[in-house]
Order: sequence, then C-alpha cells, then structure tokens
Amino acid sequence: MERQMEPELMDDPAQVTAYAEADFEIPHQHFIDRLRDFVGEPDFAGAALDLGCGPCDIAVRFAKAFPRSTIDAVDGSEAMLAYALHVTAPLKDRIRLVHGRLPFVILPQQFYAIIFSNSLLHHLPDPQILWQTIKSAARTGTRIAVMDLLRPASRAAAEALVATYAVNEAEILRRDFYHSLRAAFTPEEIEEQLKEAELPLYIEQISDRHVFIKGVIA
Repeated sequence: MERQMEPELMDDPAQVTAYAEADFEIPHQHFIDRLRDFVGEPDFAGAALDLGCGPCDIAVRFAKAFPRSTIDAVDGSEAMLAYALHVTAPLKDRIRLVHGRLPFVILPQQFYAIIFSNSLLHHLPDPQILWQTIKSAARTGTRIAVMDLLRPASRAAAEALVATYAVNEAEILRRDFYHSLRAAFTPEEIEEQLKEAELPLYIEQISDRHVFIKGVIA
C-alpha cells in the first residue's frame, strides 16, 4: 500500500478532545518503559525535548518516571497545547510548553540530553523535518528515541488494526487512526530516511503497528 499523507496538525477541537481522551495507556506506558530502560539512570536529571507532544500525556509520564528531569514539549497545534496546559499544570515548573511548527520552531535551549517523539513522524509531509530537527538539537551523548506507527501492507490490514485497537473509541478517532496508518512509513523507508540524515539509529518493530527507533549521538 502506498503512503497517503494526512494533515500535519490536529487543530479541530473535537479531534483534539477525542485524541486526548482516548485510551493510549498501553502504547504510551510501553514507550515510557522503553525510555526508562534506554536512559538507564533512575536519577536522570537532564533536559529532555518532546517533539510533537500533543496533549502531553507522554511528557507527564516521562516527568514522573524521572522526577529530576525537565522537559520542553513542542507542538504546532495551539489546540493541543491549550489542552496540554491543564494536563501539565501540576508540573509546570518542569514541563515547558513550546508552540511551533517543525522545522521553524525556536527551541528554548540549544542542546538536550534526550530527544524523544511519539507519533509525529507519520504526520510530516517530509520525514527529514523530524530527523534534521533532532540533529540540530543533539550533541555528543544525546539519546534519541522515536516511536511511531507502521504502514500496513493493505487497506484491509489497516482496517483490521482499527477494528482490533480502536473498536470502542469515537468515530473521529477511528477515522484518524486509519488515516495515520496509511500515512505511516515502513521500516525500510525509515532506514533510508536515517541514512539520508546520517543518523546511526537502531530500528525495531515492537508490535503489529509500532516501530521504536533509538540511538546515542557519537
């Protein structure tokens, strides 16, 4: 199945609410568990960058997993950040919301100890937007972790994934999930993207719909 792009930003308030209130407990916690293993430092106190933070569920989970860390959470959607403002209120001293669209966003600091992103890659018309932003905000020793969807082989396979994992969600979320699956990349495509970006990251398929990409900048 060929890639079919979807809108880059979620600006519709109904769409934002449906996404923010959906049950992503399993994949989001899976991402955090992998980040915890990847960082390997329970007392990690560095600065983290969350690209495409959405409603900030991942950023909040990261802040709780690493109580001494700080996070700059970036998103291009004002509607998403308006929702995130309430979610992050108890952690406002450690989570800083940054409105901006990649690659034009102005980050609060030049480099980060860890850069992570969940479910942003498939939204981008050009995947190098993400990889080059990561390169510009990383330095030697920066950890990179990206989780995203994988594009199924066919429309039927995409529809089956929606029926399996979003059967109890709102119709708008089921629609968006289907479009996101069709907009996602294959592992082979991601490997080519990383070669072009000259990022030596490791790609691992971790479920029937997710890929995890990680590495440390040398």
